[in-house]
Amino acid sequence: MKDSHDMGLLLDSRVPLIVIETYDEKRALDLLLRVANQRKKGIFRWSVTDGLARLSFGPQVVAVADYTDPKEILEHIKQTVTPGIYVLCDFHHYLEGEPRRLRLIKDIAQLHYSVPNTLVFLSHQFSLPSEISRYSAVLQLALPSDEEITAIIREEAKQWAEGKPGERVKTDSDTLRKLVANLKGLSHSEVRRLARGAIIDDGAITEDDIPAVNKAKFELMDMEGVLSFEYNTAKFSNVGGLNRLKTWLNERHDIFCDSAADFKDVPKGIMLTGVQGGGKSLAAKSIAGLWGLPLLRLDFAALYNKFFGETERNLREALKLAELMAPCVLWLDEIEKGLSSDQHDSGTSKRVLGSLLTWMAERKARVFMVATSNDITALPPELVRKGRLDEIFFVDLPDKPTRAEIFSIHLNKRDLAAQNFDLDLLADQAEGFSGAEIEQAIVAAIYSAAARKTDVSEQHIVDEIRNTSPLSVVMAEKISALRNWARERAVSAG
Repeated sequence: MKDSHDMGLLLDSRVPLIVIETYDEKRALDLLLRVANQRKKGIFRWSVTDGLARLSFGPQVVAVADYTDPKEILEHIKQTVTPGIYVLCDFHHYLEGEPRRLRLIKDIAQLHYSVPNTLVFLSHQFSLPSEISRYSAVLQLALPSDEEITAIIREEAKQWAEGKPGERVKTDSDTLRKLVANLKGLSHSEVRRLARGAIIDDGAITEDDIPAVNKAKFELMDMEGVLSFEYNTAKFSNVGGLNRLKTWLNERHDIFCDSAADFKDVPKGIMLTGVQGGGKSLAAKSIAGLWGLPLLRLDFAALYNKFFGETERNLREALKLAELMAPCVLWLDEIEKGLSSDQHDSGTSKRVLGSLLTWMAERKARVFMVATSNDITALPPELVRKGRLDEIFFVDLPDKPTRAEIFSIHLNKRDLAAQNFDLDLLADQAEGFSGAEIEQAIVAAIYSAAARKTDVSEQHIVDEIRNTSPLSVVMAEKISALRNWARERAVSAG
């Protein structure tokens, strides 16, 4: 086992101070106990509630001394002449502004070659002050592999079935694979808890459980802030047109989502640019839905901070957290608003761009980036060149068949049977309309019909279309220029 091997190396190398950051305290203590027994070393656990106790296998805790004061336990260890391993739990609370305790730790570390006592600081988060950090090493506990996650899920399924004689947990191989992929990045105990939650309500692991598991994982990692979890991902059946984009994504689904496969060139991401209201945001949500992955949205408005260096730190933290959620889709909506330079921003936009480009070039985690932009000409050229992203797709105004499809989607969505409407007529009337404008025409028609206490008819929708000036008319020159730009620089998504 890798963790046992690494811990053994640290003990054999005579490292006096070891830091373990984990929420899975029990697993860390079991690991330390096994390694200590292999080396025939005494091992003790200290906490502010229990004082000092000898660790052993089994439920019994053997109290050694009632040292609940942090200074007292350090003085006791310093005076002890019998070598041992001392696990200090949650000791991060007791170091800041405490020079005597820091000196005691330093004394213990410097006495290590005469009395090899080892201090293990076990906490969810721990940073040693600089004066003692050079005596230390950090042990990162390995997260469970795909095989271990699968075994944990099967154990929980077996345990559920034992309480329901004659019943078994229902699932299929594809859903199980998605659940395993989405539980990666969590500790063994967290995997077990979320797997149990997915099973216990109905004795089945279904597609409907995946979003809930992803949201719970997001909350466990405390990611709220500039990075938000989009719970309701869309289905591509709710997106009219964009057939080339759908084909492109389907061809890359298996390569990106199969984390066990060893592909050197994993899809990196795409840029979606085009006319406002054309469905770029809906398409971004649909990619996560199509691939069965969590969707994270990076909010550039929340990213920026007035203090020097804080904005770049916020970005780095958000990207690091996205990697912990891998495999996932990271959606950067209206990216030009966050990266277009401003002469009054003291170079912040350039530094943010630099941090983003570095991450895009160096990331190893399976984070598929989807950037959407209404004005790609405002973006720096180094971001949109080939190699940073896999492809740039242009989302144009829908043609007639796509408009008819969009009418059908939004009518059915509102329990208005699309087959009762002349979709060809509506598509002809809505020439030059975006998908968002078509949806709003239907919504306005519903309001109009309700006011007149009648059922919604084609004429209601036609009237609303005729009362609307679409963006393609209001901003005809800008849209024409955007189309000319995209003709030779982007791939049509339709």
